[in-house]
Amino acid sequence: MEAKKYMVFDFDGTLADTLDLAFSIYNRIAPEYNMQNISMEEVDVLRSRKPQEFLKSFGLSRLRLMALLLRMQKELHQHITEAGLAKGMETALRNLRNAGYSLGVLTSNSRDNVMKFLDHKSLSGVMDFIYSGKSLFGKDKVITRMLGREKIERHQIVYIGDETRDIEACRKAGIRVIAVSWGLNSRDLLASLHPDSLADDPAELLPLAREILC
Repeated sequence: MEAKKYMVFDFDGTLADTLDLAFSIYNRIAPEYNMQNISMEEVDVLRSRKPQEFLKSFGLSRLRLMALLLRMQKELHQHITEAGLAKGMETALRNLRNAGYSLGVLTSNSRDNVMKFLDHKSLSGVMDFIYSGKSLFGKDKVITRMLGREKIERHQIVYIGDETRDIEACRKAGIRVIAVSWGLNSRDLLASLHPDSLADDPAELLPLAREILC
């Protein structure tokens, strides 16, 4: 019997189009932290730089910056159903599933929020599993825990993510990664870290899966 093949997705920015919502939330709460609002031009700057490099420019103490990020994450999770599905993603997910791939989500978001979002988009049955986890020691540790819980071998899986840290975490965890250019980080920045593949449209995921998980 042929071993299962897994396509596991990041949630925020990859499955869910959360970028506009995140910056809307930021601009609403920024005055509470004595921060300036971010323009669309500055959003483009953010996408072309690693998050840690961009955040240094805010000039906040580490503690205050963490408080801001946690507040944004909390509000984003509360309003998650307001986010759209990445354009073309529904068709891509159904095509992958019809082609025999097992689908999953690995996220720092709560499992309930992901399920609520998928149900809102009429996709509640498309995922085989949703793994929610965080680690102070890096996302690669969360990936490793997920592999153990779901009994997935490293050669069976490709992770799909929109951030440089996704590529870095997958490298450390020893799994392959497809970076996607429709999320947080820009195509050029993602390409500079040499993911296994880079997708500009969800329609590319099925042919890339066939190429990588052959």
